[in-house]
Amino acid sequence: MSHDFTGKVALVTGGASGMGLATVKAFAKAGAAVAIADINGEAAQAVADELAATGAKTLAITCDVTDEAAVKAMVEKTVETFGSLDAAFNNAGVQSLATETADLERNEFDRVVNINLGGVWNCMKHELVQMRKQGSGAIVNCSSLGGFVGVPGRAAYHAAKHGVHGLTKTAALEYAAQGIRINAVCPGIIDTPMVADMKENETAAMDLLMEQVPAHRLGTAEEVADPVLWLCGPGSTFVMGHALAVDGGYTVR
Repeated sequence: MSHDFTGKVALVTGGASGMGLATVKAFAKAGAAVAIADINGEAAQAVADELAATGAKTLAITCDVTDEAAVKAMVEKTVETFGSLDAAFNNAGVQSLATETADLERNEFDRVVNINLGGVWNCMKHELVQMRKQGSGAIVNCSSLGGFVGVPGRAAYHAAKHGVHGLTKTAALEYAAQGIRINAVCPGIIDTPMVADMKENETAAMDLLMEQVPAHRLGTAEEVADPVLWLCGPGSTFVMGHALAVDGGYTVR
């Protein structure tokens, strides 16, 4: 699919690897100026430098999405550098080793929820402050197939991703009449560093999950990036509060 974001400004969290990186590259290819935010600032800078060498307008930002002050500064730096904020992909997230709910440590539950849900809230809050001033903008939150279903051993992750759905729907209702669209993309099992780590450390669990994917393959990061750009672009202007599954058919079994 061809996208045109010429003159637009996009912000991607977790932008130095996986689905975030693919989305950063897609926005840049489509002509957007892109702020690449990641907790790994060196990796974000390397991506920014690589794309800048091709003529893209880029900005690298070191940001821990659980730190609201850092998130506020991230949005302000993006607007200070490029003049506006037209599209945001709140993608930063983590996984946790499969653990039965009764055996899950509180600190691990808090870590996963604080990043995967609290981080999305932090980002959306401050992106909305700017977009409300502009009277325009599009936000895509990264949920998961885990926002639709349960999987044994994934209580913290799935609780957070279900929460992302609730945040997305509520904010979409609040801002639909203000020129701001908010949706979620829900990736299935995608070929990313996170999934590679799961395949290495949780082989049996991953084999079981893959057996339940009707497409019988991993998705690619680019197959997530393209729907994100569609949800941020002019082809989806009447799509609001939607959670779009990009999962090879997993959740329609």
